[in-house]
Amino acid sequence: MNNKFQPAPSSVQRGNRVWLNRFAGLLVVASLAACGSSVKLDDVPVEDRTGGAAGQAGQGGAGSGVDPRGVSGVEVPSMDSQQPEAMARVVYFDYDSFEVRGEYAATLEANARYLKANSSRKIALEGHTDERGGREYNLALGQKRAEAVRRSLSLMGVSESQMEPVSFGEEKPAALGMDEASYAKNRRVELTYR
Repeated sequence: MNNKFQPAPSSVQRGNRVWLNRFAGLLVVASLAACGSSVKLDDVPVEDRTGGAAGQAGQGGAGSGVDPRGVSGVEVPSMDSQQPEAMARVVYFDYDSFEVRGEYAATLEANARYLKANSSRKIALEGHTDERGGREYNLALGQKRAEAVRRSLSLMGVSESQMEPVSFGEEKPAALGMDEASYAKNRRVELTYR
């Protein structure tokens, strides 16, 4: 067995290694580019029911390559549903907390009365955080905030089947900014009727 010290590679050998590494990187990029499709989706014609081309997929709102006359609409409950007027629907939280503050008792009571009187209405409890903290931590904190509001409404008599707690973490800020006023607006649960 040869235990002699190996000499450091020469500058030519180092240059060859750098060149080989760059060449290998270019080969990887070229092979990945070859995997992509060259078909432009905007160039796919949309067939109408008579067999003629009705236009391009990117024109006239078709966009999907499917004849829009053959597709029926689907009603999905969303934030576009009529929201109750003159009723606060946001609960704010202290930094790193999911405790519902007493000042929001009237807000929650008003929403509870509305939900009990309108048993067919459902509500999404959307938990949010400011941008401080890691993504996973903020998602968990947003969920804890939404669950805290759910528990409060449940204690006021709202049916569990009417409420859906969900967390958005830091993903949907109400205010952009890196000051305490912006952070305070982002630490919230929004009550969104469906």
